[in-house]
Amino acid sequence: MGNISRFAMVGAVGAGLAGCAAPPMGPTVQVLPGNGKSFEAFTYDQADCKNYAASQVSGQAEAANTQGIGAAALTTVLGAGLGAAIGGGRGAAIGAGSGAVVGTGIGASGSSRAQYSIQVQYNNAFSQCMYAKGNQVPGYQAMISQTPANLPPPPPVASGPGLVAAVQTELNRLNYMRAPADGVLGQQTSSAIASFERSNGLPVDGVPSPQLLARLQATPTGAGSTASY
Repeated sequence: MGNISRFAMVGAVGAGLAGCAAPPMGPTVQVLPGNGKSFEAFTYDQADCKNYAASQVSGQAEAANTQGIGAAALTTVLGAGLGAAIGGGRGAAIGAGSGAVVGTGIGASGSSRAQYSIQVQYNNAFSQCMYAKGNQVPGYQAMISQTPANLPPPPPVASGPGLVAAVQTELNRLNYMRAPADGVLGQQTSSAIASFERSNGLPVDGVPSPQLLARLQATPTGAGSTASY
């Protein structure tokens, strides 16, 4: 059993060295600044969206590697058992060695597939975030331009003081701001919106919208900010 344990360890280490999945270092998709957006603002958007994308795939690489190492150890033990049944102690050692080789291959293949899947999820989250911030993401605009012309126009988007006042009311309820809901989009309101967006993993732009209002209304009282004023 000492040899089997040794081979199991070798198989697990081999799987780790053969092809570990790693958290994405960054996006592999092209994104361009939005019309009229400065490079400094674009760079700020990039940093914010990279953080958002990373949060969407957090822990997946570690889970894939753990699974790969487990596969290597399992095939080593199974190979040892089969070898022992055929050829005794020498067969167990040979079977364990063969199992370690097979397990290393399985672990490396699984990690490679996991790496690709993680990168795709990261790219999607990054692209969605950058597009939501008004930047140009190749492919997104093309998809919009292919919308059939005979579809009815989208419903008008609520805007203006009414929307701002409704957002302010919800921000006050959730303790993100303490000011009258006057329908005026000032610095205090924008900062409160940005604080709510950061706390809830949303793209941060500090701008009121119907989607933001719906998210605020769906947030229960007591789940708001604890910031002091």
